[in-house]
Parts: sequence; C-alpha cells; structure tokens
Amino acid sequence: MVGLFKQPKRHLKKLVRDGEYVDAILFGKNLEPEYSDDSDFMFIMGSIYFIVDDAKKALSYFEKSFQLNADDVEMLTLKTNVHLALQQKDEAIDCCKRIMKLEPKNSEAESLLEQLENI
Repeated sequence: MVGLFKQPKRHLKKLVRDGEYVDAILFGKNLEPEYSDDSDFMFIMGSIYFIVDDAKKALSYFEKSFQLNADDVEMLTLKTNVHLALQQKDEAIDCCKRIMKLEPKNSEAESLLEQLENI
C-alpha cells in the first residue's frame, strides 16, 4: 500500500488500464494540486475524460498539457480528436499543422488535414 503513494501516476494509469474510470477521475482530482505543472499527468487526465466522452473537460486538460509540453505528438493527436468531437474545425486544423511540423511524415495528420481543409 505504501508504494501506491510513492507512485501516484502509476496507480492512476493502472485504474485506467483496469477500466476504473470513475475511480481514476476521483483519484486524479485529488492529485491535481500536486501535479498541476506535470504535462504527463494532464495528458492522463485528459485521456480519461476523453474515454468517458466528456470532450470539454478533456480539452481543458489537453490545453494545460499543451502549455507545458507543446511537442507531444500523442497529446496533439488526442487534442485534435477532442476538437473534432466539439466540432472545432479550425482548432483541429491547427493541431494537425503542429503535428506535421513535429513529424512531417505523419500520414494520419496529413490525411485529416486534407479532409478538414476541403470541408
């Protein structure tokens, strides 16, 4: 039990892996003050909210993660999906362009960008 408190992000990831999303959200909310400047933590929390279909809450966490680490392609990919879920086309296009700058050969972002620009 002591290890749980030494590795709280690991426990949070385990809750997500086990599909315990409600517990993960509650646990994460308790950790948030301590991890408010941790881009990985913000990414995990955003991912949990995305899984439970709360795109608005997910976006707030992905925005914070982005502020802390703008070069995380995985986070940018999920952030793009959240913008799409919220029907925020311009923001999704911006995310795709950022991904393409970081990974010019990212075919998923390139394909999505083409689709969005042709809508």
